[in-house]
Amino acid sequence: MKILLADTLAPTCIDQLEQYGHVVFNLPRLSDESLLESLGELKPHVLVVRSTKVPTAALMANPDLELIVRAGAGYDAIDVNGASERGIFVANCPGKNAAAVAELTIGLILALDRAIPENVMAAREGMWNKAAFSKAGGIKGRTLGLVGLGHIGSLVAGMAQGLGMQVIAWSQSLTDERAQAIGVQRRTGPLDVAAEADIVSLHVASTSDTNHLANRVFFEAMKENALFVNTTRSAVVDENALQWAMESRGIRAAIDVMEFEPAAKEGAFEHPLRHHPNLYMTHHIGGSTQQAQEAVAAEAVRIIVAYDANGSVPNCVNLAAQTPATHLLTVRHLDKVGVLAAVLDEVRKAGWNVQEMENLVFSGAKAACARIRFDGNPRDEVLTGISQLPDVLAVSVIPL
Repeated sequence: MKILLADTLAPTCIDQLEQYGHVVFNLPRLSDESLLESLGELKPHVLVVRSTKVPTAALMANPDLELIVRAGAGYDAIDVNGASERGIFVANCPGKNAAAVAELTIGLILALDRAIPENVMAAREGMWNKAAFSKAGGIKGRTLGLVGLGHIGSLVAGMAQGLGMQVIAWSQSLTDERAQAIGVQRRTGPLDVAAEADIVSLHVASTSDTNHLANRVFFEAMKENALFVNTTRSAVVDENALQWAMESRGIRAAIDVMEFEPAAKEGAFEHPLRHHPNLYMTHHIGGSTQQAQEAVAAEAVRIIVAYDANGSVPNCVNLAAQTPATHLLTVRHLDKVGVLAAVLDEVRKAGWNVQEMENLVFSGAKAACARIRFDGNPRDEVLTGISQLPDVLAVSVIPL
């Protein structure tokens, strides 16, 4: 297969894919028009991205595209609905950079508490101000509130506990039993976390439900002078509300993701809050450690190799959880050329829409069993017609 890498991945990814016989185009600086041009010219079967956006236009630029692999956990930069409409698989690499994001989260919390960036900048400018920089509150014994407790949130919880912090959390999937098992206190909603925590950190996926989760009401619920960290997605924070909180409630914040983030990998940076004294901004580097990149690269290779070998897509995010199939047709038949083609021809004539299908071959390759899930009316005359086909042994149908 032809594979286009549109972002920087560990060199091991390229080496392994080439060892499997694939043609790899390593173009890590693609974005916008250059991505469209490369997709149209190279016509890869697989596209691998990290931060590069994949809009509808990119999907239309290459009719040969079969699989998009997001080398990371989130996939909101990919037009997943458009991919689904075109029969393009989308897969991600969840959890492989979780430790890196968790480490940055803890680093930002410590930086906010100890004013580490200001310390460094003052020293570089030839200023000594030990008195001003010796007033940190410290984090031992303080309450960390986590909104979201997936791979990353769980790691942050463990690291924070190791630093002597109390951890409270809310997550849609968090149960009392799991909370007790990992030593956190469960809260019933994001606002409960915001109201009780000294430090709040977000670790939810970017969805329509979490869009601007951290809004004016959320920041109003937070304690004055509390700390706020976002290393997940920019869409979960209303930055106008964040600015209000920093200016009206003394909130100090650190964010690794932000609105108006440049699409290019390097260049000029403009943002309305970049000079705000209560805000630290990092360069969307949460998952960008060498360890994380190697782990993500290995997972991307695993997905591509599996797809090439047998058509399966590990971590696929755009397959239907439940198809519209109404019935299951089971056809036991001799394992001969043309049998299934004849069965499917009868299915076509009946107007049944096949949703899923598998054909299992028995030991010795003399007989097989086809299982066809379809949406349609299983009329008796159609079933009779299928059962009377040459080399068909038995036919049955059950409602789903």
